[in-house]
Amino acid sequence: MSKAAIAEKEKLVDAFAEELKAAKAILVINYLGLTVEEVTNMRKELRDNDVKMKVIKNTYLRRAAAKAGIEGLDDTFVGPTAVIYTDNADDVTEPARIVSKYEDDFDVIEIKGGMLEGKLTSKEEIKELAAIPGREGLLSMLVSVLQAPVRDFAYAVKAVAESKDEESAE
Repeated sequence: MSKAAIAEKEKLVDAFAEELKAAKAILVINYLGLTVEEVTNMRKELRDNDVKMKVIKNTYLRRAAAKAGIEGLDDTFVGPTAVIYTDNADDVTEPARIVSKYEDDFDVIEIKGGMLEGKLTSKEEIKELAAIPGREGLLSMLVSVLQAPVRDFAYAVKAVAESKDEESAE
């Protein structure tokens, strides 16, 4: 292998290592068996939610993870592998939610493992994480909880006003 080719591959590993360092959530999946259209749809949904998906040789993944200081994922870099990650600290659950949905829809996807904010996570923990609503969902739940007392008070005032109107009409 020429020195230029080795240097090019080293650049690829270094660039990916930097992306992994910045990642708040990392998932490692096996996607083999999806059609091109299904992979394209999944990539589009991931991209729309500020999540990236990379398919890189396992040897490069191991090197990039080592350079990024990520330990414990080497055993997931076996067979067909895609790495799904986000550096969006506002919603670290989004990658898990999207991949979990695709795993439920297509039996061929397998979550191998991952990391969440530097902590190794199992497939089971990722599935639990996917069940948590996203930031927008949690905010809408909060708004609805905060609105409930005001809404109930408004209904009570309206009911009192209507009863007063009925009394004065009699």
